[in-house]
Amino acid sequence: QVQLVESGGGLVQAGGSLRLSCAASGIIFSINTMNWYRQTPGKQRELVAGITRYGSTNYADSVKGRFTISRDNAKNTVYLQMNSLKPEDTAVYYCGIGTSYYTVQYWGQGTQVTVSS
Repeated sequence: QVQLVESGGGLVQAGGSLRLSCAASGIIFSINTMNWYRQTPGKQRELVAGITRYGSTNYADSVKGRFTISRDNAKNTVYLQMNSLKPEDTAVYYCGIGTSYYTVQYWGQGTQVTVSS
């Protein structure tokens, strides 16, 4: 059974930082692409950042230069370091594992990130 557990969300002031973590179990982590998506009410879930098994990364234009995705295959964990946070980054953040940045087979339960102005 595949399980993804996110942690690290919370409330932060604009300009602050948060680090999200997602621990995976029940799947061969190292062979998959890991992604972070986010969703706000009434909007579609959007890709924030993804990292392939080779370490190649992809970022949404809105977070380039502020967010960094990384993975630790030994710990089956993917991270999202978020710096210089803005109120518009407020969303529920989901990690997803799949075969590409835009093909996700499994999702975590989501973690709320709220950035106050």
